[in-house]
Amino acid sequence: MRAKSTIFALLALSMSLVACETNTNTPIEQNSKEEAFKSAIEAYIDNTVVPTYRGMADNALLLAEACAEIQQAHTDGILTTELIAEAGNYWKESRRYWEESEAFLFGAAADYNIDPHIDSWPLDKNAMDDLLADINSGKEWSIDNNINYGLLGFHAVEYMLFELSEDGTVSNPHNTNYTEAELIYLVAVADDLAQQCVRLEAAWAGMEGVTAEKRTLLEEAELEPSINYGQSMKTAGQGGSLYKTYQEAAEELVDGCVTIADEVANTKMGTPVKGAQGDAVGDRNYIESPYSLNSIVDFQGNIISIKNAYSGSKAGDASISDYIKSVNSELDTEVMTLIDESKEYIGRIQEPFAQHLSDKEATDAIDKVNELVAALESVYAELSKN
Repeated sequence: MRAKSTIFALLALSMSLVACETNTNTPIEQNSKEEAFKSAIEAYIDNTVVPTYRGMADNALLLAEACAEIQQAHTDGILTTELIAEAGNYWKESRRYWEESEAFLFGAAADYNIDPHIDSWPLDKNAMDDLLADINSGKEWSIDNNINYGLLGFHAVEYMLFELSEDGTVSNPHNTNYTEAELIYLVAVADDLAQQCVRLEAAWAGMEGVTAEKRTLLEEAELEPSINYGQSMKTAGQGGSLYKTYQEAAEELVDGCVTIADEVANTKMGTPVKGAQGDAVGDRNYIESPYSLNSIVDFQGNIISIKNAYSGSKAGDASISDYIKSVNSELDTEVMTLIDESKEYIGRIQEPFAQHLSDKEATDAIDKVNELVAALESVYAELSKN
């Protein structure tokens, strides 16, 4: 018995030593991986997410001011197309930032329903006509109680600021013959859009990270975010964070890229293109930003959002690309190449998108972005390895 006990003791000691030897590298490797992800996440929040939402919010506020000026000028009988065009430019600039944010639609954009609130399409024109008739008749009305998402946000404002030529090939500023109801609606929706954009900025920068003007706007509208999403992501693993590890945060970042790439290929482009080619599940009227002829810019903006999220917005930013390059350089090269090619292929499609749905360039762009989807899914798999 004593001999057996000695043998078991030696075996236990041996296994313990093996286990210790096996485990000594794991924490070091994990710590190294976590540190890489931590650096990437910090740069992502500070140099990509917050500045993008700030640019969107700043221009949305300018857009709301310009819409109020349109209403006042109309009342005074001095409204010009130049003033409408100025508002349209603010719309395009705020819109650009929004599209360049769509790789990170998780967090506040999803939790507060901001994405559907400000970016549902296509616009429900019949419902809008009914709504404007109600406003014109003096019927009691407010955004909070009487409007669905299909009549709010960027596309409602777009419809009120841009007009297509009869053949649909040129986008001009809306004519100056607005009705009073239209302008009441325009100002209300532009104000609502600005509030939602500011809420996004504050949700990622923190209330202390936005201007006093923006804090006041959110407080008066009772839209203060309850979570600082940027801080939560930057403090993964700490108390109060939504993330147990930086790896979790990195996986969500990449999943956001996969989601928007798939949406660009198979919904934003795919749905109308399939409709134009006779597919029963397609819808050729399902086109984003049709009145401003901004569809192609929208799609390319989404690809830019992926690039900024994956490889950083500033030269020298720590990024997920850095990590992938260190463990699978061929995959990183493939992703970076496909990002650039996707943007290039989309740029080959002519505007108006509605009139070029059957073109080979549209199908080629869909195929190319789907290649990007597959590559990004491989990135996600690489991140998920233990």
